[in-house]
Amino acid sequence: MAKIVKTGQLPQLEGRSSQLLKLVELSVTLNSTLDLDELLQLITATATELLECEAASILLYDEKNPRLFFAAATGSDPAQLAEIPVPIDSSLAGTIFRTNKPLILNDAGQDPRHYAPVSEHIKFKTKTLLGVPMPIKDQVMGVLEAVNKQNGNFNEQDSAVLSVIAAHAAIAINNARLFKARQQALEKVRVTNSIKTNFLSLASHELRTPLSIILGYATFLQESAQGESTDHVNHVLAAASQMHSLLDQMSNLTLLQSDEMELKKVKLPVQNILNFALDEIKYTAARRDLQLVLAFQEESIPVNVDPEKTTLALVNLLNNAIRFSHQKSEITLGAVSQGSQVLVWVQDQGSGIPVDKLQKVFEEFYQVEPPNTRHYNGLGIGLTIAKGIIEAQGGKVWAESEGKGRGSTFKVLLPAS
Repeated sequence: MAKIVKTGQLPQLEGRSSQLLKLVELSVTLNSTLDLDELLQLITATATELLECEAASILLYDEKNPRLFFAAATGSDPAQLAEIPVPIDSSLAGTIFRTNKPLILNDAGQDPRHYAPVSEHIKFKTKTLLGVPMPIKDQVMGVLEAVNKQNGNFNEQDSAVLSVIAAHAAIAINNARLFKARQQALEKVRVTNSIKTNFLSLASHELRTPLSIILGYATFLQESAQGESTDHVNHVLAAASQMHSLLDQMSNLTLLQSDEMELKKVKLPVQNILNFALDEIKYTAARRDLQLVLAFQEESIPVNVDPEKTTLALVNLLNNAIRFSHQKSEITLGAVSQGSQVLVWVQDQGSGIPVDKLQKVFEEFYQVEPPNTRHYNGLGIGLTIAKGIIEAQGGKVWAESEGKGRGSTFKVLLPAS
């Protein structure tokens, strides 16, 4: 049987329907807004409209100083309100916060828990008050209050409506806080990275001049050195050359980080690049009695890359293999065509990489060993530079290893011509 709605109930039903529509609109807006100040103003304005009262306010909990503070209020200056700390143990808002229950007071001014300093500070007289907690998961983050009902007193229906607003508001405010904290953390990281990049750039630039002088004098002395002096000069030259290589790496890293590295792609056989890289490292490998094994065919395998930068990337991979290889072991350099790409690999029989560190080895300044006890030299940026150069050309690089002591293989995919 159909339920008959009396004529006198129609305005009441229409009012509830309007309230529900407003609550749905509020929920949609809250879920799409991450600006905290905008959220707070929207919540108080909606609460004031739906409950037909003079004002609404939001008090949030301050974890650093256990108290409540006004975050927003209808028609009031938030900065002025924020100056008033609201105690948790002796205020109406504190009671709502502690008990986690709504509170209706239709004679608020006479209640001993009414915190008068707020009304005195903003010249506002509180007559009736409805307050509800703002729950987030299993905690209360604050209190939402409606003040001075315009027609009659606050009732349980008002409390239910305000509780719905408070629940949605708590989630939205929490999301906005998390977003703001994330943005601040990202900005801090950005500033830190900028300082680090500037330092690397400045250091590599400032050290080049004295290093050039050392290399110049050492080369001059080498020409006239005899006997034991020759060994001393050779040691100086070797150390200075190593320092020069480190400065080049620092410079390349800053260029990659600032997107200022120029890439001039040309079509050429990948074998040419591999041979360029081998020429760079063959003397270093020979000093450790390492055997270089070539595993690429004579037939041309064309690629479309910057020859100089790609050679640098492969030199860094080969130097990494030399650094972690055992004396008199083998290092294999190979290449094979794979359709639209060319696979290049550098394989060693050295100390290997723990499985959980295969991605981390490409991070800036990362060292598998602790810095104070490591056995291998280097800044830990060679692999970072190699990865940056290869990926900037549309390629890919990754490491494979069966674990510590089992050797490692670095694989590179380059775009074929």
